[in-house]
Formats: sequence, C-alpha cells, structure tokens
Amino acid sequence: MGETSLFQKTKLITDEVEKALFGKHETVQIALSVLLGNGHLLIEDIPGVGKTTLAKALARVFGGVFKRIQFTPDLLPSDVTGVSIFNQKTIEFEFREGPVFANVILADEINRATPKTQSALLECMEERQVTVDGVTHPLPDPVFVIATQNDVELSGTYPLPEAQMDRFTARLLIGYPGREDERKIMDNQAFVPIVDTLEPIMTPHDLHLLQIEARQTYVATSLREYILDIVHATRNNPKILLGSSPRGALALLNVSQAYATLQGRDFVLPDDIKMLAPVTLAHRIILKHDQRLQGRSSNNVINEVLSSIPVPLADSIKRN
Repeated sequence: MGETSLFQKTKLITDEVEKALFGKHETVQIALSVLLGNGHLLIEDIPGVGKTTLAKALARVFGGVFKRIQFTPDLLPSDVTGVSIFNQKTIEFEFREGPVFANVILADEINRATPKTQSALLECMEERQVTVDGVTHPLPDPVFVIATQNDVELSGTYPLPEAQMDRFTARLLIGYPGREDERKIMDNQAFVPIVDTLEPIMTPHDLHLLQIEARQTYVATSLREYILDIVHATRNNPKILLGSSPRGALALLNVSQAYATLQGRDFVLPDDIKMLAPVTLAHRIILKHDQRLQGRSSNNVINEVLSSIPVPLADSIKRN
C-alpha cells in the first residue's frame, strides 16, 4: 500500500466503505476496528437497514477471498466446513473445502441454522482452522467472520449459544438512516448498488500488516487496569447472572487499539474504552431473569457499570 502513513491507509479504507453506508461513520469505524483488531463481527438489527451491505462493503475493500454462507435450517456442518469424498480413481479420501476457507466469510442470518451447524464456526473463529474426520486444515490468514441476524423475527430461529456469542469480538447495531442519508441512498442506488462498485484497496498481506501495526498502539497501565475494572464489575454486579469472560477483556483492549489507530493516534484514550465497552461486552453477559422481565437490556446494564467506575486521569496515557 505504498509509503503512506497508517492513518492515511485506514482513512482510505473508511472513505471507501462509507460510499456504501451513508451517515453511519461511527458504525463503520467500529466495524473496521474489529477488522483491524483481528476479530469477528456480529451485526444485529431489523431487516433492510444495511447489515449485508456493510458486510459486503468490508469484503469488497479487502481484496481477499470472499465467501457468503446463507444459513438455513437445513444447512449441515459439512456445508460450512467441507467434507471428505472418496475418489475411486486414487482409492483415497479427498477433502473438499467448504466456504469457510476464505479471508472474509459472511454468515448471513446465522440464527436460522441449527445449533449443530452454528457450532461449525467455533473452531474456525477461535483457532483459525477446521478439523474434519480427525484431520486439521488451517484457514487462510487473515480470516474475518461477519455474521448477521435479525433480532425482531424470531420464528424459525435458534438463539446463538453463549460460546458462540463470546467468539464475536463485537456486536453492532446499525439503526435507521437519517432522512437526508436515506435520500442519498435513493438517489445513488437507483440503477446499480454502490457496494458492487467498490474497489479493493488492500490485499490480505496489507491487512495482516495493518493488524500488526494497530496492535502496537500504546495502552497505558492505568487504562489496562480500567478495562479489568470494567470486566470484573460485570462478574460482581447483582443484576448480571453471567459476567464477561477474559476473552471480553482482550476484545476490548484490541478493538480500542484499532479504534485509536483509525483516529490517527498511537495511544488509547479512556473515551475509546468507554465508547467500545457496550459493543464488545454487552453480548457476553447474561442478565438475571428479573432484570429481563423489567425490560432491561445488557447495553443498559453495561452503561450502568461504566458510570460506577472511576475513569483514569489523562495525565499519563501517552507513550513516553
């Protein structure tokens, strides 16, 4: 990607994705932070607000191998991971790769598949590999799973288990566009969807280098302790049945580093962590039954947790 600075590279990526998703700058920034943080993204919202558009846009600008899996109730785990087929000529079993052998994997409407098929992604997302018939096959590097699900239409769906949810670095809601942005969508997509015109502006190797650079972003000791305070508070909160896992703390750290990079900084601010905590932790906690009956959401409780924890002073958060 030439000799341009890290910030210039990430700005090019941001600008290209925002051509397809009008008026959602913060949403795009968070999605790209998950990508640069070497994580996986769950996009959850009502139909028609741009979940698949965002996923396709991220895949288009990242010039790697892109595969889309439409999750349905009759989808089998082997349809996702691949299968061993007997070759009569060689008298041997040959492995036929499934669609997870890609750099960007769109798991569309993931909650429409059965739990058994959903679990086919567990090893892929964590170990970046697939084991079929006792043989382990490494996935391409890097690999980025983007899953979408409709949180309104629950008929014929299977809620994602906690182990699956925990492997998603962040859960993102898109929401309705503003009136002016919706007018731009109507005007600019009358003939050809903009997402289909986006150009790849980086290669898998470029992305790998960007992920390494983003991981070098400085996080002061006080901010690392702040992340631990937040995560441990979710485990001791009387409203929460199950708190965040250690994977949640790592996710918040890595996404904060990547987000700071997208802002052109080489250090993380407390505000980065406060803003990203709900999207990286809310889907990892389980509220107690009485809280759910009262209509509380996990996002509400995470925000309550954040308001109860002192924010570190900004005196020593920059690299010396």
